[in-house]
Amino acid sequence: MSADGVDITHENSGDSGEYRATVPDSDKIGRLTWKQREEGVRVADHTLVPPEIGGRGIAAALVDALVEDAREQGFKIVPQCSYVEAKFRKNPSWSDLRA
Repeated sequence: MSADGVDITHENSGDSGEYRATVPDSDKIGRLTWKQREEGVRVADHTLVPPEIGGRGIAAALVDALVEDAREQGFKIVPQCSYVEAKFRKNPSWSDLRA
């Protein structure tokens, strides 16, 4: 997935995973990590965007990628990370994805 120069990839190791965001002019990486709580439920536990690449909407793009995957793959999300929780509050249309 790529939007506004932000390239997002997803690493999945079975019971945990990480969305990674990169931008062309930096070697810094934004991350959103998750752990599987039970079958079909992922806990979004951390979102981290280094200050060097902050202010570009990277954290929002990471959450959007998680939500898009939840819709496509049919899993629910526990927004444990405060940023992910705030995005869920701002997007009532995501309420069906909340575990």
